[in-house]
Amino acid sequence: MAQTAGSERDTRHLTRAIELAGEARGRTSPNPLVGAVIVKDDRVIGEGLHTAIGEPHAERAALEACNESPEGATLYVSLEPCCHTGHTPPCTEAIVAAGIARVVVASDDPTPKASGRGLGILRDEGIAVDVLDGDVADRARLINQPFRKHARTGKPLVVLKSAMTLDGKVATSTGDSRWISGEDSRARAHRWRAEVDAVAIGIGTALADDPLLTARVEAVARQPRRVVFDSEARLPLDGQLASTVDQAPVIVVCSRAAPRRRVQALETAGITTVTVSGENETARVAAALTELGALDVQSLLVEGGPHLAGALVDAREIDEVRVFIAPVIAGGRRSRTAVEGQGVELIGEALHPLSTEIERIGDDVLITARMKEW
Repeated sequence: MAQTAGSERDTRHLTRAIELAGEARGRTSPNPLVGAVIVKDDRVIGEGLHTAIGEPHAERAALEACNESPEGATLYVSLEPCCHTGHTPPCTEAIVAAGIARVVVASDDPTPKASGRGLGILRDEGIAVDVLDGDVADRARLINQPFRKHARTGKPLVVLKSAMTLDGKVATSTGDSRWISGEDSRARAHRWRAEVDAVAIGIGTALADDPLLTARVEAVARQPRRVVFDSEARLPLDGQLASTVDQAPVIVVCSRAAPRRRVQALETAGITTVTVSGENETARVAAALTELGALDVQSLLVEGGPHLAGALVDAREIDEVRVFIAPVIAGGRRSRTAVEGQGVELIGEALHPLSTEIERIGDDVLITARMKEW
């Protein structure tokens, strides 16, 4: 797919399209985030975004919002228009019917049913098509990392979240961890829950903390699915997760070693169980991500504990890391660190991010490290 640099005007309008797309964060999965802007004679005559699955796509929403005829106008869209029928008709048909003269796209759609086909259809209809590169293209791809990874691998984007002390501890020797991070940081983490398809913990965290794992913030479009990596199906039926399946689904990932009676008890309680196999824990974790992807989990926020984090790091399955560092020191050789597992033998073998961002949140510091890009 040939790409061009684009003019300042193109970049400005595509930036606006990306901003519109981001307004629906947490509401469109398994569909991508998409925004669109229609410009005629240097005037914006319509804007739109895809607000939820089953709702009109951004291009159709923008066309509907036009305050004058879009014939001869330029359509700016953050993701290439679809050309297939899903929950809604193809956007390419609407673009052609509206008489749009030019389409400017910020990023490709990597799914097999798209991948440049829509742009080819538009060109065949005599519409000028430009696909931009540079920073605006990078931003367009970044807002849809879960969609892009799932399309290419069948697995969810894995985001590892942790809160630690200045000396790298996530819990004391007694297991106490409430609260390392401040109130503002915890509020941010709840917002992240509202934006992902699922939140995951290990059975150790489930037994120690009995968490609810819901997003407790205003205007939550939907609660994330709660995932517990629980090889022996030990999740208590009287705990908060099992007793709230009517509020948000719960998925328990078991190994073949899990007693059948425990698995059946979880299923009777309304919990979805997924059984994975593999010669070791690393292989089972990778298999679990494939199974979760098959359930349309495109984004997975991993909140604990160190054992699960270590297995994911050993499996090289971490796509992004978000770490809150609080200005306290815990000490203690038996205090727990954020990531266990096998680890590397040499620092030169350590995982290195593609990029990092640092933000102050209250008294804490948030470091975000993107490990992979899709």
